[in-house]
Amino acid sequence: MNTVIKYLKGYYSKEFKWAYFLLVVAMLGCLIYFNYWQHLEKKHVAAATTKLGRFTGYYLLYLIPFAGAFFLQLLFYKDCSYYKNGWFWAILFLAPAFFSFRMNFNWQQGWIKGHYTGVVQTFYLQSINWVVRVFVLLIPVFIIWIYKDKGTQPFYGAVPLASITPYLCMLLIMLPLIGLASTQADFLNVYPKAKFISKIPMHSWQDIWRYAVYELCYGFDFISIEFFFRGFLILSLVRVCGMHCIVPVACFYCAIHLGKPMGEAISSFFGGTFLGIVVYNTGSIWGGLIVHLGIAWMMEIGGWLGAAFIPTADTIL
Repeated sequence: MNTVIKYLKGYYSKEFKWAYFLLVVAMLGCLIYFNYWQHLEKKHVAAATTKLGRFTGYYLLYLIPFAGAFFLQLLFYKDCSYYKNGWFWAILFLAPAFFSFRMNFNWQQGWIKGHYTGVVQTFYLQSINWVVRVFVLLIPVFIIWIYKDKGTQPFYGAVPLASITPYLCMLLIMLPLIGLASTQADFLNVYPKAKFISKIPMHSWQDIWRYAVYELCYGFDFISIEFFFRGFLILSLVRVCGMHCIVPVACFYCAIHLGKPMGEAISSFFGGTFLGIVVYNTGSIWGGLIVHLGIAWMMEIGGWLGAAFIPTADTIL
């Protein structure tokens, strides 16, 4: 943990500016207000009637906080010469497009619906969806790596860790926070995802087997998230703009959580900033993946336990 604390202190002394940070938080606060009180993502983005409209909605939802955090740096930092770099602009505009395309990619669903029905169809729709989206997101990232960074670094973040102990300690720290979240109504309306989002029943051993496969596929999706946000966006932009990329990437990361409970969306900004700092120093996404995946599976477990033991959960279910 001492090493991680050293990373945080280094970021604070070299990069952190309170005025910039508070202005970014205010920007995200406005976005969170419009999302959770005016239902921005649910009513105006996800509910778009055409694929182009839905793609455009998600693209703007991601681009605005991502680009806004970069542009605000012009007010506080004097070394913003990265705006003259063509790769900065390419990544700024392409990255939200990649993730929006991932959100809207559903070509596999027609084939599944044509071959399966009932519970099996639901299981395949959800499980295969997680796996397919990994490749949909990482293929264009891999192409950019070949053209931009292949000669200077391994595939974004694919560097072994010296030790996993600090990341296991972080999971222990998160355990009581997730326990507290598991008592909240908005959390129990979403988790466990297999029950509320995917509608996978749990009545037989076969159902339990499907659930286990679903959770593995759900976890597999986090590989693409870590390679995209902490690998691609941090480690490709670090070579263009240094530490300045960490907060904008965290803003983008916060935006993809707007369809989740508000507490999770808010914490994702701080978690994304923290993991960005770690990856900046280690060059590896594996620590972030351990933390991210561990938290995701603990939230699934918390959802089951909350529904089973918290009295107020009866009214939610």
